[in-house]
Amino acid sequence: MAESVGVVIVAAGRGTRMGTEESKQYLLLRGRPIIVHTLEIFQQHPLISEIVLVTGAEDVERCRKWAEEYGITKLKAVVTGGAERQHSVYKGLGRLDSEWVMVHDGVRPFVRSRDIEACYEEAKRTGASVLAVPVKDTIKQVSGEGLVTATPDRRTLWAIQTPQTFRLSRLKQAYEAAERDGFLGTDDSSLAERAGMPVAVVEGSYTNIKITTPDDLAYAEFIETFGREGQL
Repeated sequence: MAESVGVVIVAAGRGTRMGTEESKQYLLLRGRPIIVHTLEIFQQHPLISEIVLVTGAEDVERCRKWAEEYGITKLKAVVTGGAERQHSVYKGLGRLDSEWVMVHDGVRPFVRSRDIEACYEEAKRTGASVLAVPVKDTIKQVSGEGLVTATPDRRTLWAIQTPQTFRLSRLKQAYEAAERDGFLGTDDSSLAERAGMPVAVVEGSYTNIKITTPDDLAYAEFIETFGREGQL
C-alpha cells in the first residue's frame, strides 16, 4: 500500500520586486491567478492526497472561493501564515495527516509532474529530497568591500527549487528544534540538514521558475503560451 503524500503550498508573502499592488501569487497568468495554476498541478497529480495552502489573513476567503471554482477538491485547509516563511510552513504542517510532505512555493506554477514523483521516490530512498538545477554561471564570493574572495567550483553548486520532500514527522521535529533554538533557515531543507537529516538533490527543470519580478511574469506567459517543458 502506497504511503500518503501531502503538500504545503506557501503563498503568504507579499513580495516587493514585482512592483504591483496585488501580491504576485494572485496576479493573472493566462486569465487565472498564478496560485490556481500551482494548486492544479498538485490536484491533478495521483501521488498527492491532501493540500494545505498557507496565505495572508486577508486572502483566505478568496483562495477558498477559487478552490471551489476551479475544482481543487484535495484542498484540506487554507491557513493564515506567520511573520516568516518558516512560521507559515510550520502552521501548514500542523494541518496534514499524511506520512510524507512536500513543501512548494505558490509562485512556482511550472513544476513537472515527473519531477514531483522523482522527489518523492528519492525522499523514500534517502530520507529527504530537494528539486534543484545545476548552476550555469560562474559564481563569485564577494566581500563587503566588493572584492572577490573566492570562486567556488561550479560543478558543486546547485540552485535549489521546490518541492522539497520529507517524512512529515521528521520535518516537524526539525522545525520544532529550530524554534527552540531561535534558528531561522533559508528553506525547509536547511532545517532538516541542521537536524542531521540527509537531503538528496533531484535534478529538475530550468523552467520551474519562481515568479517574483516582471521579467519572470513575462517569461511565465511565454512558457504558458508555447508549452511547458516535457509536457507539450
